[in-house]
Amino acid sequence: MDRALAFVGIGSNQGDPVSIVREAITCLDHIPDSEVTKYSPLYQSEPVSDIPQDDYVNAVAGIKTSLPPATLLLELQSIEDAFYRRRDPALKWAPRTLDLDIVLYGNQMIDDNHLTVPHREMANRLFVLQPLLDITGDINIPGLGSLQALIDRAPTIEMSKIDA
Repeated sequence: MDRALAFVGIGSNQGDPVSIVREAITCLDHIPDSEVTKYSPLYQSEPVSDIPQDDYVNAVAGIKTSLPPATLLLELQSIEDAFYRRRDPALKWAPRTLDLDIVLYGNQMIDDNHLTVPHREMANRLFVLQPLLDITGDINIPGLGSLQALIDRAPTIEMSKIDA
């Protein structure tokens, strides 16, 4: 079966976010028919929300997978659930123990009721774009163009690399 290279955005701002993001990367490597091939440094970033909350810890992981995108999404949600992720539709950008998003899945463009790839907010999220650049270089994002150009246009936020 063909394997796609998917990129997963990882974020946490509850509990011990640094440990949670690191544990999540380990969990990603245990998804069936998948393996983490690389992951970015961790970044601390201010929340993009009008809800008062702590800063986030973010990273991006590259995963070689033979799972179709919808199945990979279910695996990611299962990992989030294991970290006690709670979803409240009324609080879209609320604090969370763990957030895992498929940012890219090969060169596919997907837009259905369950999944949008490239991620719908990707171009506005420096905390996704910069870690992605760290592990891919300046790649072309399907439908959006150059990753570096996206970074240059992204809204500025307070963000700093976390020393490992």
